[in-house]
Amino acid sequence: MEEPLALHPVKLYVYDLSKGMARRLSHLMLGKQLDGIWHTSIIVHKDEFFYGSGGISSCAPGGTLLGPPDTVVDLGNTEVTEEIFLEYLSSLGESAFRGESYNLFEHNCNTFSNEVAQFLTGKKIPSYITDLPSEVLATPFGQALRPLLDSIQIQPPGGNTFSRHNGQS
Repeated sequence: MEEPLALHPVKLYVYDLSKGMARRLSHLMLGKQLDGIWHTSIIVHKDEFFYGSGGISSCAPGGTLLGPPDTVVDLGNTEVTEEIFLEYLSSLGESAFRGESYNLFEHNCNTFSNEVAQFLTGKKIPSYITDLPSEVLATPFGQALRPLLDSIQIQPPGGNTFSRHNGQS
């Protein structure tokens, strides 16, 4: 008789990079209300994993300088073992989620969180997060700022660049 696979909780940490400024100023600047400028990460196997211009990084949950998340979304459980997950992240870090592939609007932390969430649980992250770039770009101000915003590279400080061989077990 086979042992049942262990279930590991999967959480999405959601941070508002604007610290409330988007909620207060977005209608004035964009003509539409935004509740935040979202940065997300995946928490699984006792670590927080995120993507930025430095590539895939990890830290203890809440261990970046962003502090505690504004919201925690329970994405369910996964049967994916830590070893398989770390191999998966390593392959992502060498292909689709290299640091130089980062783009604020089209290939960002939320793209990463969404892909990893689907790998682990089969579920996507909330659409209010993944739809934010297109909402901003649909405004005249968003279009005017796009060249500047395209040049922005975000890497939340406080994590360690992920590497299969960086001492994580």
